[in-house]
Amino acid sequence: QVQLVESGGGLVQAGGSLRLSCTASGSGINIKIKPMGWYRQVPGNKRELVAIITSDGDTTYADSVKDRFTITRDNAKNTIYLQMNSLKPEDTAVYNCSLRGSPIRTYWGQGTQVTVSS
Repeated sequence: QVQLVESGGGLVQAGGSLRLSCTASGSGINIKIKPMGWYRQVPGNKRELVAIITSDGDTTYADSVKDRFTITRDNAKNTIYLQMNSLKPEDTAVYNCSLRGSPIRTYWGQGTQVTVSS
């Protein structure tokens, strides 16, 4: 079983920055080799990909956050980060951390709220 604990959400004005963190823990799985990422969801909408990072550090971003958000990974701490700059009101959402344990098993954190005021 894997547990993901997120932190770093909050309220910020448009143009501001926030950094999210997600630490993974658990047994029976080598967390360090698993892809991890961030998704976000607005009530009534589908969950959407924000950014993912492989164990080797390869990254993928949603077009809407490219050049503004940066995902990084510290394998020694089993932690990923999402640095969010130039935030916009449309970035307001619950941000969830994920870890892909297998092709059929993805683990999720409880989510952290990010609110960007205009």
